[in-house]
Amino acid sequence: MILPKNRMDGLIFDERVFNEKNEAQSISLIDEKILTIYLNSEEILTAMTICDYPEYLAVGFLFNQNMINSASELKNVEFNEDLSVVVVRTNKTTLFETQKKKRIKTSGCAMGTIFGEMFDKLLPLPTNKLETFSLNAIRRIVKEINQTKSLYLEAGAIHGSILCDIKNILVYMEDVGRHNAVDKVSGYMVLEGVDPDDKFLYTTGRLTTEMVLKTVSMRIPLLISRSGFTKSAVELARKFNLTMVGRFKGNRFMCVSRFERLILD
Repeated sequence: MILPKNRMDGLIFDERVFNEKNEAQSISLIDEKILTIYLNSEEILTAMTICDYPEYLAVGFLFNQNMINSASELKNVEFNEDLSVVVVRTNKTTLFETQKKKRIKTSGCAMGTIFGEMFDKLLPLPTNKLETFSLNAIRRIVKEINQTKSLYLEAGAIHGSILCDIKNILVYMEDVGRHNAVDKVSGYMVLEGVDPDDKFLYTTGRLTTEMVLKTVSMRIPLLISRSGFTKSAVELARKFNLTMVGRFKGNRFMCVSRFERLILD
């Protein structure tokens, strides 16, 4: 299991501030860094991130954008901490490098970006043999997530994306942008060869178009959030047969698509 890193990794810093009574106090703050992602010699993206798992972030972003399709295409992934650069090298030139692509800015925190060819990759999730998930088991996992030591509990101002199966938390990633956090999960799945069929993704952020597209790209059948969702996200979830659940708190939730994957214990 991969859990959030802590202040010992240089991610959280103490800062002296003044409250409403003009009294000095110390609070914990998340730091942000600039990270540039290269695909071979092509600069792809410069992002604001906490930079805790840069290799996973880079590979996950490229995978979710349909620039790479599997770990077998990769020659190596190299992070230069001094330059704050990740270079993902492939065995041969990718289609992205030979074609001009359109970037689309999204509502993601810290300015999310998706590329037009991402849509070419996406196919509806299969419904002929649905993987099912026990709601009691999901509630137990979500309770464990909420009690897990995290950057959010220590400092706030951060989003989490958590990959789970019906028994355990597998990967708990955090970042200032929810799209970064989910890309880290994606990178982990690509590099470690994780089967998505029996997994679900829990996120602390709102469910937007970008979150749906990335979840479908990873072929994860169930997306859950304690927050709400946008109209476009709901329409896309239905289009791609994704089971999407929002406002998940205690025994209450709202499922907007493919309820049949959920088991009412």
